[in-house]
Amino acid sequence: MTKKASQLSRIAAAISVATLFGCGGGATTSTDIDVVDPAAPVSDWELVWSDEFDGNSIDDDNWTHEVNCDGGGNNESQCYVPDGNYGTREVSNGTLKLKVVNIGSDYDCDNLDKFGVKHPNTTYVAGRIASKNKQEFIKGKWTARLRVVGGSQKSMFPAWWILGAQNNESPVQEEDEDVCWPMTGSGEIDIFEHHGDYDPDHFTTGAIKNLGECDKGDWWSYRTGVDVTLSEFHDYSVEWENSDLVYRLDGKEVYRNVGLGDNYPEPMFAILNFAKITDNHMDGEWTMEVDWVKHEYRNN
Repeated sequence: MTKKASQLSRIAAAISVATLFGCGGGATTSTDIDVVDPAAPVSDWELVWSDEFDGNSIDDDNWTHEVNCDGGGNNESQCYVPDGNYGTREVSNGTLKLKVVNIGSDYDCDNLDKFGVKHPNTTYVAGRIASKNKQEFIKGKWTARLRVVGGSQKSMFPAWWILGAQNNESPVQEEDEDVCWPMTGSGEIDIFEHHGDYDPDHFTTGAIKNLGECDKGDWWSYRTGVDVTLSEFHDYSVEWENSDLVYRLDGKEVYRNVGLGDNYPEPMFAILNFAKITDNHMDGEWTMEVDWVKHEYRNN
């Protein structure tokens, strides 16, 4: 099925099961989270797609292995390398493992970023996968269950996020992939990000504010910080509720972008990656372990 046909079918599915809307702003805060009550009402969400990582390799029907040394423009220290190289991506025992690995010698970052600049050689390599052109959905609810093995260390930057499917960064495979970040069509919502140079058991969640120009985004206006035990598995999600974006940890609301959800009307795809964000030294390897990823629509 072509991307456009796939998108049309998903739009039709969305209309048939729900009226879905979007997001809004707020100040950065820190929140302590209680365990969700197991007696809570049964979910009114209907599963549309999931990956349980039950096999022994990454499912190519769901994910593309991203290979670049650009680091998404975040001045990251690592290079995302091909599938299987240095063990940066692994599916085993029912989970996905994405890693940052110090290989102990220079890796030649031979590709150029979108500005034509070559990334300096690095001893750090890492894994990143994206569902672009494979699993893309309009609004609804995205959830992943994951943990950071061993907890936080300086320079860690693991992330679970979604991006507009018309994004013009590599790999570009369709004619309509011509929108620069973070303009409408290439909007960004960060469901889980951990910056290891800050609080060790803490993550941030929220949307990127579009400032009206290519490569001009405000990370902080629509975001909050949440306390969590990173080394334990948790469910991290975002959902469109009327015109809001609602962010949840283990099913409990931790933040809400009020009235901004319609700013993100485009099909969006999922990204999972583990980066190294600053110059602090690391030895060995770091691992983000993902139990499953899913997308749902409301069934009423």
